Amino acid sequence: MKAKKLLLGALAMALVLSGCNMNNTAKGGLIGGAGGGAVGAGLGAAIGALINGSQGAKLGAAIGAGVGVAGGTTAGVLIGRKMDKAKAAAEAVANAQVETITDKNGLEGVKVTFDNGILFKVGKSDLQASAQQSLRQFANNVLNVYTDCDVDIYGFASSDGSDATNLTLSQNRANAVSSYLTNTCGVRASQIKKAHGFGEDPTYLVYDAAGKEDRNASRRVEVYLYASEAMINAATEGTLQ
Repeated sequence: MKAKKLLLGALAMALVLSGCNMNNTAKGGLIGGAGGGAVGAGLGAAIGALINGSQGAKLGAAIGAGVGVAGGTTAGVLIGRKMDKAKAAAEAVANAQVETITDKNGLEGVKVTFDNGILFKVGKSDLQASAQQSLRQFANNVLNVYTDCDVDIYGFASSDGSDATNLTLSQNRANAVSSYLTNTCGVRASQIKKAHGFGEDPTYLVYDAAGKEDRNASRRVEVYLYASEAMINAATEGTLQ
């Protein structure tokens, strides 16, 4: 009976520890149960000393892993639901192609692609009128609503022109989108974490089914929405709406 009470107390402590003092990466890692494994190891050692050596360690590890997976799954579900809402809002934006992606923490995110043929004239980085309208809609319906999403903006170019020219052009285009969103559309500058141009990096060129480059598709700007630290904290605490 005493051992059972000690076990219940240790489990309660594990539940507390699994939700506190964790950085962004650790909280994201809960989705895979990594946090649970770490909690389990410490819990196993404590129970092993109180109960019966290796048996207690095995029992503690199992409990700790269960705590981590359960907590991570709940956070992941809440973030997934929030991102699904952001995705649905983005899908209503004119000239935007939207898809679900997985971020570096294994959490659900949203990728929004704007064709450079809509955003810019060939070889230019000045936003066209139709692009401004789409970006205003994107800001009003998505970014200014889902303010706990962090944002990265990436510019790309086709293989036309020199490497240096395309690198500068893609960076200027990413900057143009970022500046328009923040200076004209009211998006908080702190929400946009990165604006980066990749030029004509062959890793990111787009090819058709015949293996030929689709230059129009290669010329594009991609906007990524992913969970901020504030969103992850709220999801971990179960308060994310």
